[in-house]
Amino acid sequence: MVYHNLKALIKGIRACKTVADERALIQQESAAIRASFREEDSYARHNNIAKLLYIHMLGSPAHFGQIECLKLVASPRFSDKRLGYLGIMLLLDENQEVLTLVTNSLKNDMNHSNMYVVGLGLCTFANIASEEMSRDLANEIEKLLGSSNTYIRKKAALCALRVIKKVPDLCDHFISKGKNLLTDRNHGVLLAAITVVTEMCQVDETCLNEFRNAVPLLVRNLKSLVTTGYSPEHDVSGITDPFLQVKILRLLRLLGKGDERASETMNDILAQVATNTDSTKNVGNSILYETVLTVLEIEADSGLRVMAINILGKFLGNRDNNIRYVALNTLNKVVSMDTSAVQRHRNIILDCLRDGDISIRRRALELSYALINEQNVRYLIRELLAFLEVADDEFKLGMTTQICLAAERFAPNKRWHIDTVLRVLKLAGNFVREEILSAFIRLVAHTPELQAYTASKLYTALQADISQESLTLAAVWVIGEYSEVLLEGGVIDEDVPKQASDKDLLDLLLSTLDSPYANYLSRQFVLAAVTKMSSRHTTSAPQQDRIAEILTKYTTSPELELQQRAVEFANLFTLGELRSGVLERMPPPELKATVMGVVSENKPVGSTQGGKDADLLGDDIISTPNTASLANGQPAQNNHDILAEIFGSSSPSATNSSTSQSASLSPQPQKSSVQDILGLFDAAPASSPAASSPAPPSNPMSAFSLPQTQSPTPNPPRPPAQQQPAPRLTSYTAYDKNELKITLTPQTSAARPGVVNIMARFQVTGSNDATGLNFQAAVPKSQQLQMLPMSNPEVKPGATETQQMRVMAPPGTAVRLRLRISYSLAGQAVQDQVDFSGFPPGLTGSS
Repeated sequence: MVYHNLKALIKGIRACKTVADERALIQQESAAIRASFREEDSYARHNNIAKLLYIHMLGSPAHFGQIECLKLVASPRFSDKRLGYLGIMLLLDENQEVLTLVTNSLKNDMNHSNMYVVGLGLCTFANIASEEMSRDLANEIEKLLGSSNTYIRKKAALCALRVIKKVPDLCDHFISKGKNLLTDRNHGVLLAAITVVTEMCQVDETCLNEFRNAVPLLVRNLKSLVTTGYSPEHDVSGITDPFLQVKILRLLRLLGKGDERASETMNDILAQVATNTDSTKNVGNSILYETVLTVLEIEADSGLRVMAINILGKFLGNRDNNIRYVALNTLNKVVSMDTSAVQRHRNIILDCLRDGDISIRRRALELSYALINEQNVRYLIRELLAFLEVADDEFKLGMTTQICLAAERFAPNKRWHIDTVLRVLKLAGNFVREEILSAFIRLVAHTPELQAYTASKLYTALQADISQESLTLAAVWVIGEYSEVLLEGGVIDEDVPKQASDKDLLDLLLSTLDSPYANYLSRQFVLAAVTKMSSRHTTSAPQQDRIAEILTKYTTSPELELQQRAVEFANLFTLGELRSGVLERMPPPELKATVMGVVSENKPVGSTQGGKDADLLGDDIISTPNTASLANGQPAQNNHDILAEIFGSSSPSATNSSTSQSASLSPQPQKSSVQDILGLFDAAPASSPAASSPAPPSNPMSAFSLPQTQSPTPNPPRPPAQQQPAPRLTSYTAYDKNELKITLTPQTSAARPGVVNIMARFQVTGSNDATGLNFQAAVPKSQQLQMLPMSNPEVKPGATETQQMRVMAPPGTAVRLRLRISYSLAGQAVQDQVDFSGFPPGLTGSS
């Protein structure tokens, strides 16, 4: 059955009882439409295209009607043109070759005397124009932008937007017309014009200077919208044309960024919009939010910025979750700009930690990290610890890291620092990174006045709960290392000592061996701890025998690491006096302050730069892995790590003292802190199944630490004040090939044996420039290397470029370098590698 019009076809399809019936009917009707296309009946063609478009909307093929749509467009009747253009917009896209046939029809219709026909052509162009069509019709669009008809000007402006997006090179064609359109009084035309100008400023920065002169005009337009009373034509919830207000604010944001003059012009109107806009409805909130973004983006004065942050603070009290989320997200981005203004809303930010929406809790948590400083550290850490008790598991790993790093940076005293980390270990010991645990143990070792207090607290905590892995590891290490402190001074509970016997300590340690929460790592810690206890004079003979039995038992353990440790420790019992020397209390390990962790937006924890520990520790600061990179428990890896793996190397363990300097020096891949802790017992490091470390290479010079190439810094850091240059400096040639000569000048100081400052100088011996010079150096594992950026990677004939290095080696050892040099010479790439050991012996001092 053939349906003669669209209405009959719709009735027929709706009458189908099954999908199969509907599909059969559509196939039958499509065949009839194909047959009808062979006839030259314009009325039938109109009906057929209408039916075909309905079939297309149902999801069935209708591409065979594309040419017939072009025939309808060529018809003089408006109804045929309208349907033909609709068919073109639905059945064609900018990638169709048939589209080239439409260009001429569009050009003719854009010059039509009927404005509605012109409107059809413009509407079609704005939807399907390709790059080629944009170039062909750009002049027609430019001409229509000057039309006296507002209907045509508005549609032409939207077509100009399409042209600019497809062909950014054509921006120049629309600059003058865009300036004229900004003076239009029609809201529709003005809205389209501002959209076009915004796009032009985004794709071509030269347009910014052209339109900055229009800032006063935009300010006047915005002021008229704000001060105009009720306008029924443009009113939305009591606000006049909020869409136009938002567009103007976005354009002002672009024009005011980096331009103080333009920013000063718009300061007053921005303050007026912020104070006069109703915030009880979403329409007003959208305008306020755009105003805040504009204020924070332009060169606004401090008072205006504080007002913008206060608006975000009000958003935090809104019932709508979306508004609260937007406010927190924006505050996270601006907290570094004006921390004190954000601090005023600290309480309501902390209230958001209890919100039912997990995304709001996450953003509030990140913002809380950034607000921590020396004045509020006690209060904020207390609130974060309270949230840690009820936080989702996915938050705990990051929270424990950030809390401990903030405590390390802003702790008012050592006892508070230790109490905070102990609280973290009790609440979320299964979600504590190895670096944090290692830092805590170093802190205890360097705080002898609090070792008894810390050991007592850990002893009591381990008695109460052995399910927290990091708490167990820390307690076992501290009890094993400082058992005599507990036995002599007693367990301090609420500042009152209570006696504890060696049997009590040993029972507690051994109870963790049989615990269902014990793993291979905790059992290794326990074996090392009880062995340590056996060497203390406070341990009685019966407990010594008991420890020996335990070690003998584990010499046949199926776990290789446990068996190896048990065999080694059991053998120590037969060595008499040597055992006491091997198992005596370890000296405090090298104290390393962890540079602050970061949140997801890569902002540092805390609202100030630098911290107490950073100031105290000088050159011993190293950086920890990026917290955002470790969110999934995986260490961050960069090109330096990959190169280091290729060389089979480890990298230096110390960098410069300040944060900016440490960024310029070669970073150190994070070493397993569990191995650090086990190393305190002179025990072999545990091999983790998740991350096994490769065996060291047999050739000592093959284990090199390769620094990461850094970008140049304006002012390289000065060497330490106490370092005096040697009275006589000698240069040694390290490389002289392919028209490039590299000399190394060492410089030492008697006050710092083992530290050698090296100045590398680069000179071109030929007539060609050496461009893109990349100089990398590596040292053996026993040495450490720091490098500053090169003064200039382009070396010209007659010029000398420099690069500073510092090598830290054990006194008495020779400094050896492996150098990798790559550069371009006369358009040809050169890459070379040399080993250098030409420095005189004794450079690092006597051992």
